[in-house]
Amino acid sequence: MIYFIGMDDTDNAESRGTGHLARQVAACLSNEFKVIGVVRHQLFFDPRVPYTKNNSSATIIIEAENGTDLEAVFRYVKGCMLADFQPGSDPGLCVAAGVPEEVTLFGRRTQKELVTQEEARQLASKHGILLEGLGGTEGGVIGALASVGLSASGEDGRYVLVGNMRELTGLHPVEMVMASGVDHVQTPDGQMVTQGKVLTTKLRPARRGGKAVAVVQWNEDHWQPLKLD
Repeated sequence: MIYFIGMDDTDNAESRGTGHLARQVAACLSNEFKVIGVVRHQLFFDPRVPYTKNNSSATIIIEAENGTDLEAVFRYVKGCMLADFQPGSDPGLCVAAGVPEEVTLFGRRTQKELVTQEEARQLASKHGILLEGLGGTEGGVIGALASVGLSASGEDGRYVLVGNMRELTGLHPVEMVMASGVDHVQTPDGQMVTQGKVLTTKLRPARRGGKAVAVVQWNEDHWQPLKLD
């Protein structure tokens, strides 16, 4: 069974970012679960939104056995987040397994318009999804729920962690890139890339079709990765 763990608004202007915290929590979860990856989602970038830097949220995607206690996973991640609480942050946490389409549509809305905490809380309650604010204004519940919906769609965001991808730097053959945890390497028009070298420094594959897809374009003598949201 696939579990989605969304978090948002965990940082302040001077602290580590939400993506960094998500990778730390994912490392801890890997002791018990298979971590599929950590995905960054871009939300509504607008001055009316009280974001810290770029208004992005993060989802940790794990694979767990049927019968795994969802609430226990929630409590564990909550403990990790509270232990690293940053003054001035407004963190939110969401954990879900089966994610209904309505939650994905909510996530899409948060990418183009203002939504409220009340909407997020009511939607989570309607579908029995675990959602909680962990401090401050608790505004992070919006992005946490949105992140879960967007990741569950399989068609949004980019991986900030998958396999050992972050250990690669410089130019490497396509085969090595895929061995690191990337599922596919392809051009923007969908043509599969099977030969040549890819610049892997800060490689961030897109989440497409529920897979980690490195979208690249040719640049003189190697494949240059593109960053897609």
